[in-house]
Amino acid sequence: MDRKDNRNKIIIRTGIIGIVANVILAVFKAVIGMAANSIAIVMDAVNNLSDAASSVITIVGTKLAGKDADRKHPFGYGRVEYLSEMLISMLVLYAGITAFTESVKKIIKPVKPEYGSAMLIIIAVAVVVKIVLGLYVKGTGKKVNSDSLVNSGQDALLDSVISITTLISAGIYIIFDISTEAWLGAIIAVVIIKSGFDMLKETVSKILGERAEVSLVKDIKATIKSFPGISGAYDLVLHNYGPDMYNGSVHIEVPENLRADELDRLERKITMEVHSKHNVLLTAIGVYSYNTSDERAVQIRDNVNELVTKDEYVLSMHGFYIDEEEKKMRFDIVVSFDAPDRGKVYEEAHEIIGNAYPEYDIYISMDADFS
Repeated sequence: MDRKDNRNKIIIRTGIIGIVANVILAVFKAVIGMAANSIAIVMDAVNNLSDAASSVITIVGTKLAGKDADRKHPFGYGRVEYLSEMLISMLVLYAGITAFTESVKKIIKPVKPEYGSAMLIIIAVAVVVKIVLGLYVKGTGKKVNSDSLVNSGQDALLDSVISITTLISAGIYIIFDISTEAWLGAIIAVVIIKSGFDMLKETVSKILGERAEVSLVKDIKATIKSFPGISGAYDLVLHNYGPDMYNGSVHIEVPENLRADELDRLERKITMEVHSKHNVLLTAIGVYSYNTSDERAVQIRDNVNELVTKDEYVLSMHGFYIDEEEKKMRFDIVVSFDAPDRGKVYEEAHEIIGNAYPEYDIYISMDADFS
């Protein structure tokens, strides 16, 4: 069984456990809530049903995301998991809005609840079940990098807090004969709505395309630079096609005298090593050459680097090469997204180096801070 199939099986198994547990809890809470005339308990039951629906969506999304790549979708269907995360977020939002509406109705027309010892014991047991379920689902989600499971687990832990507040409300009513049911329901609803909105915001951000994790970028670059002759790895761009599914491109800096056949073998080795170690497919490897026999070129490179990086928005310089025969100098600068005007930073760098080395034609490429 490969890594992908094993991950999908774990997600599906965890989802099924979540469905069974939430349906059982929802039935018990619905019966108790209606018997006790408690809006908070009924809303808690509805929330359990939404959790069960979330698990169904997670399972369906995982199944669809596991489909093999085809002609229409050559990068596979991994991003379906993000769509399932979005559906879960919207479901949580809907549950919160529904709960808030019902709670407001009860605030306007209050109805006193009727609690019994058996009812409170069942709710207490439900709290324990939801805590255990939430920790299990969230932990599994982090282990297999499934945000759908992480969201479901987080929602389950939130449910346990909701159930605890329901018990507190019951205690207040029994001891002081003060009903806080409707108000508690409204507060719970607001918490659910915020949780759903946060989940939705995070999912939309992933669909738009986020920067890859710093640790992954560093590890990939370290793997590439471990090959003899490579002095640097730059411009690493990673495209996410689902959890743990990356395609990417990178530039490597190699000696100017490296033959084409040697470069070809080197690139193939890098591609295999990066895929083996990091599960990232490098679909393109570009090349920067560096001067190996001209000590003056090294001195100029160091000076140019010092000049351009004096600007706080120039994060780094790389890909430096001097062609003495044609009197050309070329290099790249990485300009921060924080710069008020990235184009102006580029123009100033070009002017500074042009003034420092007027005998050369200057070619500067401006790179974005992708990674």
